[in-house]
Amino acid sequence: MRFALDALFTDVPAEQVDEARDFYKSRAAGRGPSSLEELKEARAKRSAPPAADPPALEETIEAAAARVPVRIFTPVDGPPRGVYLDIHGGGFYMDSAARGDKRNRELADALQLAVVSVDYRLAPEHPWPAAPDDCEAAALWLVEEADARFGTSRLAIGGSSAGATLALATLLRLRDKGAVGRFTGAALQFGTYDLSARTPAGRRIADEYFIQAYVGHVEDRTIPDISPIYGVLRGLPPMLLIVGSTDVLLEDNLALAGRLAAAGNDVELRVYPDSPHGFTGHPTAMARTALSGAESWLRDRITQS
Repeated sequence: MRFALDALFTDVPAEQVDEARDFYKSRAAGRGPSSLEELKEARAKRSAPPAADPPALEETIEAAAARVPVRIFTPVDGPPRGVYLDIHGGGFYMDSAARGDKRNRELADALQLAVVSVDYRLAPEHPWPAAPDDCEAAALWLVEEADARFGTSRLAIGGSSAGATLALATLLRLRDKGAVGRFTGAALQFGTYDLSARTPAGRRIADEYFIQAYVGHVEDRTIPDISPIYGVLRGLPPMLLIVGSTDVLLEDNLALAGRLAAAGNDVELRVYPDSPHGFTGHPTAMARTALSGAESWLRDRITQS
């Protein structure tokens, strides 16, 4: 059997690949804060997130004995046909739900969805399991309240980077509680699925400070709630995995796709050429193509009759 990475590449126009290649040649490679001091400095320097119009409804929901702030968007033209639970990225220690307001407003209107974004607690002030506890609470709230609140019980979930990790951890928790059936799909962008440093993929990021901030107090990081790659992965909704071919997390995503498929799940892996971590947030045609493809995938699963 012959196996080549480029056989997994999503088919995109050659000019998009050339543009991405040129864009990243002229752009310095990024790296997250490497200490608490750098983290505080990075947080202080972050610009205000772009505003959405109409803006989000800010609310605190209650479920699973927890109170969690969320930001809610509903489509401007008619009732929602489904609800998408968005979990933001940022290494478990940066950013907020508001950072995704503009994108979530666009998603709500484009797909005729309600979008609920979770403002989960951040490390190191609130290390694991605070973040997945908050995400689980938001998901359980939707399972219980979506029909009454939004007029639909069709749910989907997604996130990027740390948000993808938390989305998968949330699905595993719901599956174990018998509450995952309402979720018709999960769109996961370049998540990190092994924080234990026990796999080759995990060792590539073992020195990153975000791991210490988030789970530095945990001796065994192979717990699936931390490193979902180690979980029993059967019985999950259809999944779309998006990752760039030059992402440090590529191997992590390849391994997860294999394990999901081996467990009998419906999984689609899309690898975008010459694209690094976080590429869907960059101003390239490749990013727009990836996001448009994710929208189409979600539409097929969450808004079908």
